[in-house]
Parts: sequence; structure tokens; C-alpha cells
Amino acid sequence: MASLDPGPAVPVWLSEDDLGCIICQGLLSCPTTLHCGHSFCRSCLERLWGERGVRRRWACPTCRESTALKPRLRKNTLLQDLADKYMLRGGQALCSVFVLLKTEAQRSITEVGRELAELVEQLVDITRNLQSQRPLSQSEADNELSILGTAFSCGVDLSLASPKLVTSSTPEGKMRDVLHALEEIQEKLRENFMWKEALEEQIQVELLETPSTSSCPLPDQNHLAPRKTSRFAQWAINPIFDLRSLSCSLEVSEDGRTVTVSHGRQSYPWSCERFETCQVLCSQALSSEKQYWEVDTQHCDHWAVGVASWRMNRNQILGRTEDSWCVEWKGTGQLSAWHLVEEPVISSDRPRVVGIWLDLEVGKLAFYAVANQETLLYECEVSASYPLYPAFWLYGLQPGNSLMIMQTKA
Repeated sequence: MASLDPGPAVPVWLSEDDLGCIICQGLLSCPTTLHCGHSFCRSCLERLWGERGVRRRWACPTCRESTALKPRLRKNTLLQDLADKYMLRGGQALCSVFVLLKTEAQRSITEVGRELAELVEQLVDITRNLQSQRPLSQSEADNELSILGTAFSCGVDLSLASPKLVTSSTPEGKMRDVLHALEEIQEKLRENFMWKEALEEQIQVELLETPSTSSCPLPDQNHLAPRKTSRFAQWAINPIFDLRSLSCSLEVSEDGRTVTVSHGRQSYPWSCERFETCQVLCSQALSSEKQYWEVDTQHCDHWAVGVASWRMNRNQILGRTEDSWCVEWKGTGQLSAWHLVEEPVISSDRPRVVGIWLDLEVGKLAFYAVANQETLLYECEVSASYPLYPAFWLYGLQPGNSLMIMQTKA
């Protein structure tokens, strides 16, 4: 009996975070859903629980809900079907965009940006024309998509291709997904050009108002408006990431202040102190007095920043233990605080820069949204009799997601 056409295999709003396993940071494989509603790879759960020993309860790695007896792990067939279809998506139609960025890096940013905008506009027009033509068969649609991807793709590095290009298996769905991705890139280009024009206009104004004999520094792209002197300036520190705790899915910049999701092979020495999930600590121990540092979060879709002790278990998540505290942006319009199993919701606004204030003399931890001044987001008590370290979590499967510790002048 002929099967009915199910339509698009994966909704366009479904992201890889929805199909990811928090333990291995990969797409769900033989997914199993616990009583609390969280899902993981069955093998990841079995390995994680096996390492903890029989004296520990069977706890969810995300919310810590536990049971006295080991749950029976059954395959979630719906999630498995979605993960399988997600793996089948193509990524060739936009390879030329990333190749252009890579091969033309030596040319001026303005020139490359204009060419990129023109190329995306051409691809949008081509895709819309293909959509308006007669219905395509599966083979014809695959051929058209291949043409889109290979027209400019000499020497393509497939590692640069976006993993969010095509999520549907039907010809119409593929065309729609490609068009949606192209339109998103178009909008980002418009935003970048708008910011660039505003920046250049401000520079011109400052040059006109500043004597020619004095130097005129360029404004910070994250804060075009002048920022007031921080009330925490005298306690500012500039910590760097500790490679011993670095997850295998992360890499650190040469200056030690930017951590990025990367699934490539690492060149760092192996350490038994590494986290199993995308987490890392800083090397600076905070055991007394007052400390303040800032984190740029605008290039990460889902993150958590806070503090933790060095003894925090490497298979646990920041904020879900008795020796760690954090604020977390879920990527779905919710900013929350985490400690143990408590999750108070703070707001629906995403802070681009988070300031972290730790005063161990009075046992206080506070988080601030930093713009032209600091605005309190959340504060809590910490009662640690051991040193704490700046701690970071970059949840998601998207290579390139990054957090940066900002240089804060004391």
C-alpha cells in the first residue's frame, strides 16, 4: 500500500539543540526519555550512571531528579525519527558563501561584504524562481540544489558549511528551507551594514569634534555609547581559561580569553580534569576579598556563566551541584539562575555582556547586565569553604559558538 506524503520531515523551527544530547553534545542516538521529560542517548546515560556506582541514585543529568531504582530505558521512536531525518539534510547550497569568506580574507572587508550580499541576493532570486516553476521530482530537486551549491564552490572546505541548511526530505521542503536560510543571511548582512554605517558616521563626528593633533580611538563595536566608569573597577580581574578542565568539544584562543565550540581534533595535552560536557573553568582561584569580571555572550546561542569549585564532578552541569552557581540563557527567551535543583527565572531579555561580582567576605554572588552601566540581574548567597573559579558552559552543537572574557580595566 502506498504511503501518504508526510510533508516536511522536520519543521523549519526545529534546531539542533532540540535534538541534541547534553552528555555527548551530539545528535540523539537511540534516545530515551526519563520521567522528568529530559532525553539523552541511551548509551550516554548507561555510561554516566555506570561510572557513578551503585550507591548513587539514578539522577537526570539536567534537572537532577532521581529515583531509588534504575529506570527502564526505552527508545523514544519519535525523537529517533526526527534525529535521523535531521542527519539527512543537505548543506551544499550555501557553501559558496563560506568559501568566499575564506578565500577572499585578504581583501578589504567592505569589498567582500558587498560581493557576499550580491551573491546571496542572486541565490535568493534563483531559489524563488525554482519555487515558482512546475513541481520538481526528487532527483530534479536534488540536481537544482547541487547546482546552487557548486556554482561557486571550487576548493570548498565542508567543515565551513552551516549545519542548518536543509531539514526537509521533500523537494518543496528543501527549496523552502534553502530560501529561509538565505533570507536569514540576507537579514544579518543588512544588520551588519547598518551597524557599519552608524559606526563610520560616529567616527566622522568624533573626528570633527576632536583636534587633529590628538589621537582618536575607535569606538568599541559592542558599546557605541560611552560607558560610565564601572563601580567595580578597582576589583576587576582578567582571568584566563584553564586547559586542564577544557572539554574535548572546546578550544581556547591564544590569549586564553575566548572559548569556542569546535569538533575538530585538539592539540592540548590530555588531562583527567576535563569536563565531559562543553564546560571549562578559569585558572584563577577566588578564595578571598572581592572580585569582578565580565563575559561577552553575544556569539553563543545557549550559555551559562558563574562560579564553581575545582572539585566539581566533571560529569555534572554548572549550577546543578552544591558547589556551583550560574545564570543561564536558554536560547528560547528565558534567563534563569541555577544552584542545585532550583531555577528561578530572571527575565526574558538576553544580556550581551554579563558582569560577575563575587564578594566572599560576605558570601555574596551577583550578576549584572552590562551596557553603559551595570544593571543587577540576580544575586544570591554563596557559602563555600573552598576556593571558587570562574566557570562557563556553552551548550549546543553549533561550531563557532563562543564566550569571551572581556578585558576589564582596573
